[in-house]
Amino acid sequence: MGRNPYHPQPTDEDSSSASETDTLLAGVGYTVRSSDLLHVADRLEKLDSTIIAAVATGVLPEFLCSSAVHYNPSDLASWIDSLLTEVPPRSSPSMWTDAICLPPPSSFSIDAHRLGEEEDAGIHLVHLLMTCADSIQREDHVLARSLIDEMRLLLPLIGVGYGIGKVSIFFLDALDRRISFLPQPTKSVLEDEILYSHFYEACPNLKFAHFTANQAILEAFNGCDPVHVIDLSLMHGLQWPALIQALALRPGGPPALRLTGIGPHTPKVGVRLAELARSVGVPFTFHAVAAGRLDSVRVKPGEAVAINSVLQLHLLLSETGPIDSVLTLIRELRPKILTVVEQEADHNKPAFLDRFTEALFYYSTLFDSLAASGGGRVDGGCSAAAEVYLQQEICNIVCCEGSERVERHEPMVRWRVRLGRAGFEPMRLGSNAFRQASMLLKLFSSEGYAVEEVEGCLSLSWHGRSLISASAWRARADSAVAPHACHRYIVL
Repeated sequence: MGRNPYHPQPTDEDSSSASETDTLLAGVGYTVRSSDLLHVADRLEKLDSTIIAAVATGVLPEFLCSSAVHYNPSDLASWIDSLLTEVPPRSSPSMWTDAICLPPPSSFSIDAHRLGEEEDAGIHLVHLLMTCADSIQREDHVLARSLIDEMRLLLPLIGVGYGIGKVSIFFLDALDRRISFLPQPTKSVLEDEILYSHFYEACPNLKFAHFTANQAILEAFNGCDPVHVIDLSLMHGLQWPALIQALALRPGGPPALRLTGIGPHTPKVGVRLAELARSVGVPFTFHAVAAGRLDSVRVKPGEAVAINSVLQLHLLLSETGPIDSVLTLIRELRPKILTVVEQEADHNKPAFLDRFTEALFYYSTLFDSLAASGGGRVDGGCSAAAEVYLQQEICNIVCCEGSERVERHEPMVRWRVRLGRAGFEPMRLGSNAFRQASMLLKLFSSEGYAVEEVEGCLSLSWHGRSLISASAWRARADSAVAPHACHRYIVL
């Protein structure tokens, strides 16, 4: 079986040259004069890039097809040069090394201790992803394409079942789609809801969102009857069974609950929630509203209103998005509380490279937490579906622009400014919400999760990196608007 030419086998060397030989490299089987280190490193990098380019074109140099064993030569630089002569000449000036050889980033230095060993493929892959995003921002799609080809060859060296290898597949696919001008794959409403439910089961993120928002709503409804919850995205209605059961246990008896669900949802959601409410003695009515028709929601006299937005408001932040109009409509409904849960990320930056960089590190953290929290609790199919749910977000952030790019996550500090400008003031999430969230984390085996309080908001973090933040708001007394001043069609 042939040996890898990057790993020559050691032989005995002439003792007269021993004093010039780098002793650290000699210890791992390489004979290289100390004065030749930089020269040899330059040759190795050129050989590496040339081999990758040759393999990408399907024209393999002879030494890759041969079963010959390459032993460690006395002159490593000359040996590498001889291998380079076996690589067929390029067919065009833009091919192979012109497109693929990149100046190494300043943060990568040649380390004599590691010379001749395999480069850290994971770090190299991240570097290539960043370089590819930069080339796309500069509209150099030829370079971007060659980098994508190089990354596809690099992935098998890393492994795609975990870590950076797994998340890189999704970013690589999104970059490929972007330069190929392919649209983001679409899924039906039912498929989206199924993926959402799998993500709900696979990690604590959505449970944290629901439990924290429910506790804040429950406290805001204290002593109120009837009560009205307006959910800006109902879907499976996974959030509301817990609230119904909590209202059933309220001292003095449960209030009459009206739930308005906006947007697409499973037809039987209202029926299931009604059956649950009836079984625990909560008077309940359900009202469905089509997506985009927040303006059609009506509040009855005497109702205490809570408006719930979980991972929804960021969808309205495009250049022509209706975020200001929606916040005005929400404020007009005069809710006792507005609960807002959003990803703690900044994926709405105007520069593509900045947005890509933030997304790469955010989703790497999210995939790490998903792998840890899913271990032993969810089956492989559920975990894989949760990853597809996140893949859709990654593809939208990287592949799409303009009104098609809807995953415009922003950190809580920016939502604080926007909501304050819209006439809302923060409500501190109490100690009960903190305890609820902390108890939730005990259901997950991993110790990497933590709940943090920041200026009255709660954040779920993984090893110190915030993933998702929950907050509560109410309309300021001085922010009243004329009734029905902004009724219009709104896309949610």
